Amino acid sequence: QVQLVESGGGSVQPGGSLRLSCAASGIIFSIYAMGWYRQAPGKQRELVAVVTSAGSTNYAESVKGRFTISRDNGKNTVYLQMNSLKPEDTAVYYCNVVLYSAYGPEYWGQGTQVTVSS
Repeated sequence: QVQLVESGGGSVQPGGSLRLSCAASGIIFSIYAMGWYRQAPGKQRELVAVVTSAGSTNYAESVKGRFTISRDNGKNTVYLQMNSLKPEDTAVYYCNVVLYSAYGPEYWGQGTQVTVSS
């Protein structure tokens, strides 16, 4: 089975930056996509950003221009650089990995808290 280890969460002031990372370990032959989701209190879980092994990316409209997703396929690791953070970015962020194809097996990290406040 695949295990995801997340790091980089924390508390910052508005306008600050954080860099999240997620490393997948285990026997992995092919990763189709790696991405980040978030869930704020009282809100539905939403897609933040995703990158496929082919290099395609997709971002939530609310984070375009502020967040950048990147990956290292050789290390099975995905990163999320978050700049110009806003209080509305406060949420638990979850790493997600999908194997083989768009409908292949998926795995989730435990989640890491990001808090943006003054």
